[in-house]
Amino acid sequence: MSFATGHFGGAPGAHARVGVPVRSLGNGALWLAAFLSGFVIEEPAPYELYMVLLSVVWLACGLKLRPEFGPLIICLMLYIAGGLASVPMSDDLGEAAMYIAVTSFLAITAIFYAAILADDPQRFRIIQNGYTVSAVFVSLIGIAGYFQLFPGADYFTLYDRARGTFQDPNVFGPFLVLPALLLIQKLLRHSFFKNVLLLVPLTILLLGIFLSFSRGAWVVLFAGVLIVYFLALVTEQSNRRRGRLLLLGIAGSLGVFALLLAALSIDTVAEMFEQRARLVQDYDSSRLGRFARYYYGFQLVMEYPLGLGPLQFRNYFPEDEHNVYLKGYTTYGWLGGTAYIALAIWTLCALVPLLFKSRPWTGFTHCVFAVFAAHLILSVIIDTDRWRHMYMLYGLAWGMIATDRIEQRRFRAQRAGRDRLDGQTNNSRPISSLRSHSEQAR
Repeated sequence: MSFATGHFGGAPGAHARVGVPVRSLGNGALWLAAFLSGFVIEEPAPYELYMVLLSVVWLACGLKLRPEFGPLIICLMLYIAGGLASVPMSDDLGEAAMYIAVTSFLAITAIFYAAILADDPQRFRIIQNGYTVSAVFVSLIGIAGYFQLFPGADYFTLYDRARGTFQDPNVFGPFLVLPALLLIQKLLRHSFFKNVLLLVPLTILLLGIFLSFSRGAWVVLFAGVLIVYFLALVTEQSNRRRGRLLLLGIAGSLGVFALLLAALSIDTVAEMFEQRARLVQDYDSSRLGRFARYYYGFQLVMEYPLGLGPLQFRNYFPEDEHNVYLKGYTTYGWLGGTAYIALAIWTLCALVPLLFKSRPWTGFTHCVFAVFAAHLILSVIIDTDRWRHMYMLYGLAWGMIATDRIEQRRFRAQRAGRDRLDGQTNNSRPISSLRSHSEQAR
């Protein structure tokens, strides 16, 4: 049996009766996985427990690990291997081993999403829908928590910032960006008036991102919107539709500005925004602040090829690395740190050619690329190595990359087959011609 294809052994009639329910069951399970990705306020989260079971079931039912996303698997294996080699360097082996175990699980989720899309790229719609519904729901929880709309609502805030169903506002905010971009792109690409109701969930997502007061989330949103809008303009071939995109861009900017003014009319929101909008905070520029830790941290890494060990950086400095590339070397050693950077660059470069190909999932690829690229920039100032949706982005990216490579290989095989048929036809023509001349002579 295969969830991927919905096949059962047996007669064709049995296959027709059973195949569709199995496929629907598999797609529903995938939708639930994307939905649960927004609920990680406690560990182990429901998402983690569910993904362990789902990955095992899908693999047991025939999900393939394809060579087209081999670089993802190899780089993640090297990353985990570096982490395992670094475990003995820790002063708490149990805690260190658990840390690497969680990273290993997240790596499996990335491979799972890549395999799911490579098997059937149309599943991007299921993931997109589940992710968007989850994001709108958790954004509503975060907004309600921030404004204390129900008893115990402060559980969904942290440091007077909305965190929704996440442990940290700095994860909550970036999680909402991908579905926000997907909605924005649909408004750009399709009839605005037919999709005007999308403004409701989009407003909820934008307000949730704003109330997280995460500078990183704001940067990811701003950079993502610019990339998606630029790609929409560049890939649009109609001048009339380009003009429409320009008008929508102006209208959208005015709408966001009006939403921002409305939010800032609330005194508590304005005070927090003024505080968080500063480019450099005190904890960034202090003697052993964020930026100083980067300098001293990379110097320290040069002395420890195997790394410092998971969660050991805090023994040398007041806080964690807050830089995923530095953390790659401190926690996963030279091997893991290099493998992670190689994977990040490889993924970004492999996605670029897909942006200019006309496919049903090109718009989805644009949004994934924009959010992924923005997250790579964000990773310079924050630890993203344990963000569930970051590994989902890696998986979605490589699923799209693998799909393109499979299509190219299939196209080359078809062309080679046609060339062989043409060659056989051309070679047979002289023989038939000789036969006809011989018959005429007789």
